[in-house]
Amino acid sequence: MSGIKYPSIRRDESNFDTYHGQKILDPYFWLEDPDSDETKKFVEDQNAITSEYLNDCEVKSKFYDRLKELWDYPKYGCPFKRGSRYFYFYNSGLQNQSVMYVQESWGAEAKVFLDPNELAPDGTISIKGYEFSKDSNLFAYGLSKNGSDWYKIKFKDVSTKEDLPDVLENVKFSCMAWTHDNKGLFYNRYPKIEGKQDGTETSSNKNQKLYYHRMGTDQSEDILCAELPENPDWLLGAEVSDDGRYVLISVRNGCDPVNKLYYVDLETLGYEIKDRLPYVKLIDNFDAEYEYIANNGTVFTFKTNLKAPKYKVINIDFAKSEMESWKTLIEEDERDVIEWVGCVNKDKLVVCALHDVKNKLFIHSLVDGTRLRELPLDVGAVIGYSGRREQTEIFYKFTSFLAPGTIFHWDLTDESSEPKVFREIEVKGFNASDYETEQVFVESKDGTKVPVFIIHKKGIVLDGNNPCLLYGYGGFNISILPAFSVKRLIFIQHLGGVLAIANTRGGGEYGEDWHRAGTYERKQNVFDDFQVAAEYLVKNKYTSSEKLAIEGGSNGGLLVAACANQRPELYKCVLCHVGVLDMLKFHKFTIGHAWITDFGCADKEDGFEYLIKYSPLHNIRKPEQENSQYPAMLLLTADHDDRVVPLHSFKFISELQHVMGSAENQTNPLLIRIDTKAGHGGGKPTAMLIEEAADSYAFLARNVGAVWKN
Repeated sequence: MSGIKYPSIRRDESNFDTYHGQKILDPYFWLEDPDSDETKKFVEDQNAITSEYLNDCEVKSKFYDRLKELWDYPKYGCPFKRGSRYFYFYNSGLQNQSVMYVQESWGAEAKVFLDPNELAPDGTISIKGYEFSKDSNLFAYGLSKNGSDWYKIKFKDVSTKEDLPDVLENVKFSCMAWTHDNKGLFYNRYPKIEGKQDGTETSSNKNQKLYYHRMGTDQSEDILCAELPENPDWLLGAEVSDDGRYVLISVRNGCDPVNKLYYVDLETLGYEIKDRLPYVKLIDNFDAEYEYIANNGTVFTFKTNLKAPKYKVINIDFAKSEMESWKTLIEEDERDVIEWVGCVNKDKLVVCALHDVKNKLFIHSLVDGTRLRELPLDVGAVIGYSGRREQTEIFYKFTSFLAPGTIFHWDLTDESSEPKVFREIEVKGFNASDYETEQVFVESKDGTKVPVFIIHKKGIVLDGNNPCLLYGYGGFNISILPAFSVKRLIFIQHLGGVLAIANTRGGGEYGEDWHRAGTYERKQNVFDDFQVAAEYLVKNKYTSSEKLAIEGGSNGGLLVAACANQRPELYKCVLCHVGVLDMLKFHKFTIGHAWITDFGCADKEDGFEYLIKYSPLHNIRKPEQENSQYPAMLLLTADHDDRVVPLHSFKFISELQHVMGSAENQTNPLLIRIDTKAGHGGGKPTAMLIEEAADSYAFLARNVGAVWKN
């Protein structure tokens, strides 16, 4: 046994849920109530044993000190121009939240425009979305507390930096779209719910509505523009066209890359918003995704995956919107995926593509789609971009596993010129030439080639004795691109580690077909891809099963928990952040219903049949192999996570400790770390991020036997 005395957790074996005639035990259903005294006692008891274990980890203080030292470097975001002013985000190093700065003109002194650190001493208030009015004199911005998805929208006068009295509440998953008369903006809100609404509740988010707020009026006077009461799970978003004449309304059913597309001609309303919008249903099905890029009059340009799983760019003339009249502007590429498209300098398109999980940047003509040039880019990812149609310049930020960030500036008034380095971000004590990155392609069970990045120090001896961290996600059409991470570099630099990133199916790395191959009844493909990546690392002596740790968050938490259930002997350690772990009930809490488009739903018989086979909570059992055990597991969650509510992790760790905690051969610890005043991860203060990373890597190091080297 591990020597840890796990808390006694009440187990109600009389509580069952019935799915299609089959009874499924749910003994820890009471943990679904975050406010009960019993749940609070559970949190206290679990945190107590976890804190004791983590504080006893030899590496923890060394990792914390080194991480704080290395994290303390200046971090810049891409500048962006609004009116005559330039804005950018900047963090001096260890500030809890990045600060928004303004320059009155190019080259002028930068001054603080919005500092969220002043709003909460512990950094638990963060900026969540913002939008300038068309004349750039007004600024709308969201503020989230404790990492919750709920936020308030507030407003500033840009020239004075003073807050205006307008405040919008009950906002979640909202657009912000100003009308071009600068009088107000479209946004989304949910009906007020009974009881608390602070991010610790678990009630389902339904009946989102689209409103128009006129500046200077109370929120109670806001105009209801659109709602879909017959489909309470659907989400609405509004966007105003470049010329200010049209409102585009996007309707989404969950997280799938598909949307309905409606529009309103504001000219027919005299540009006055007085009532529900009389929208025209241009596309009234969920066959494809349509992302607005630009328009010339009634001819609109969209990025779409319509019969193009790697995406293409098309023109739709609203005056003759029959599909036969739609024209393809940029064809789908055989290999590369179009990630995003921006319009700049009146008639130029900036196209960001993905080639084997590495970004490329191209310039195309908006007139006929011709590719005009490729912008120079190293092997890595574009993580920031700014540029507008009425502007002649762009900024873009590049990063990689070994590059903390380079911001480029390109002035298109001379299109034959080259982008120039605007700002290069440097980290003290880090030398990229000491490390190397390789990309390999491993063969999954069905023959699919899965890309895996591997990063380690140059000259390292690969004899199977190196600690290794394998990370994955595999869902929701999200691509896991090369990214700079100080904590991972410390793992490589001071713990002799090898870092691996598996780009499994379910993500967007190779387009919609790649995404679909990891959804619904095909979800097992994601786990298979990840497991063959792990096997490759062991077989090729990057590590061994006794030295291999796996990590994932959210949908990636589901991934690593399912893999721990299926192949416990393959891994030594598991870091499972904010995981989706109860696959039979996930859709009943907060925004979980939006994930049905990826997972399916147990309320349907076919959904239940494949979900019950891999649901992490329902597949914990003693390993069949004699004397084998579960890997060391650290679950991480937070009290204000209203995306993946913490009950997923609470119930999982309870069942895991019940099944394996008293097993004689279970010497690996099974623990959970529960944060307070934090959410799903977005907006988390720097101090909290550093503490969490030190705990995670201390747990990892102790369990894979990694020794600190200065």
